[in-house]
Amino acid sequence: MISSVSAPMKAPRSAHRHKPEATPYVDLTRSEWSALREKTPLPLTAAEVEKLRGLGDVIDLDEVRDIYLPLSRLLNLYVGATDGLRGALNTFLGEKGSQSGTPFVIGVAGSVAVGKSTVARLLQALLSRWPEHPRVELVTTDGFLLPTKELEARGLMSRKGFPESYDRRALTRFVADIKAGKEEVTAPVYSHLIYDIVPGKRLTVRRPDILIVEGLNVLQPALPGSDGRTRVGLADYFDFSVYVDARTEDIERWYLNRFKKLRLTAFQNPSSYFRKYTQVSEEEALDYARTTWRTINKVNLVENVAPTRGRAALVVRKGPDHKVQRLSLRKL
Repeated sequence: MISSVSAPMKAPRSAHRHKPEATPYVDLTRSEWSALREKTPLPLTAAEVEKLRGLGDVIDLDEVRDIYLPLSRLLNLYVGATDGLRGALNTFLGEKGSQSGTPFVIGVAGSVAVGKSTVARLLQALLSRWPEHPRVELVTTDGFLLPTKELEARGLMSRKGFPESYDRRALTRFVADIKAGKEEVTAPVYSHLIYDIVPGKRLTVRRPDILIVEGLNVLQPALPGSDGRTRVGLADYFDFSVYVDARTEDIERWYLNRFKKLRLTAFQNPSSYFRKYTQVSEEEALDYARTTWRTINKVNLVENVAPTRGRAALVVRKGPDHKVQRLSLRKL
């Protein structure tokens, strides 16, 4: 006997195929993002952008207008919203817990040679032009690398840039002190020329409105302590974070191109740690650079840096020409 009850209809294949995938991000094309700048004026000249961009980067005024002006507007809105939230908290706490403003902290992460340093410098220049927060400081995590002698003693010279090559406790304490509103906080200074920490030299930061922290591993979660307890990590102090992304093969090409340019410029300095690569053939020098990329920088990217991408508030995706193609902004 055939049942008179009809079987439930299956949804057409196309309905499943076109169902949007759930994601914590809003994905935007370059043109969609660019439109969000509204009437924000461009405060930088071509000459200023030239000084800010890194070796091998191709950022120009169009890139600043289309990508970084909207970002500076977004961050200005975030700073204002944070101030408003602080006021609401003060109202709730009353006299017992009233607090003055503390610096808004931004993390900028990404691979070696992806252009994160240029992004950080551009943000510093753009954000400091907003009248609400003129004091914008930029600190790189290079200053918290362990000194060369310490890296050699621990057998970590070939792991330079990996999480274990930093004094992570000192770095986290530095940002925590700034976030707590301390009047003056200092950090070690790193020299790319000598490839080491500069003995006796310190960078001083005095109560900025905004602090930008740029580095490979700034979005790394905290490691458990020896007692097994979860610690507070650097990223826990960030109010906003940016991950600069690109295909690995593009970053490798940018890395090698930058190495070739450095070989003709900074490496020529007699004090340069890398001067020895100016005294061999270009092919020999590039063999070294390829090996360094393959055994150190790429490994660090794949194992440590790229896995933190999903922790960022904004992911900026570059194309093969260094131009930003798409952006993903985390939903609230």
